[in-house]
Amino acid sequence: MTELDVGDKAPDFCLPDKDGEVLCLKELGGEHVVLYFYPRDGTPGCTRQAKELSAMLPEFEKRGAIVVGVNPDSQESHRKFAEKNGLTVRLLSDEDNSVVESYGVWKMKKMYGKEFLGVVRSTFMIGPDGIIKAVWPKVKVPGHVEEVLAKLDEIREEMV
Repeated sequence: MTELDVGDKAPDFCLPDKDGEVLCLKELGGEHVVLYFYPRDGTPGCTRQAKELSAMLPEFEKRGAIVVGVNPDSQESHRKFAEKNGLTVRLLSDEDNSVVESYGVWKMKKMYGKEFLGVVRSTFMIGPDGIIKAVWPKVKVPGHVEEVLAKLDEIREEMV
């Protein structure tokens, strides 16, 4: 499992969303993609993050960016999570962990003295050219959405 960094080509993937519609990264060429990985549907931090991203989705769209969340939970779990919390951000199901592994966010974690493999909350901004423009490893939810929007503005300015 390699660590991805700014300047690396983003690994392509095709994953189903909560409705079974498959989204492939290569189909999003020409737009910025904010790809965020989160540990689990329904947990407090993941719920807050998804709600904040959903609330700010129009701001991302105004800037020509698509926001996509990924974790290993099932399509059904994503559907219930989105319905319960009024989420509008698109959530993709990576049940075989292939995408979380290819992005290097499937790692050993510790909680209550136990070690286990899980998703480390991380965000990647992928440019229209498929190249990673920014990486946020080990994301803390408070203030993160604003930080990503600011970076998106900065990157868009550099492209002009």
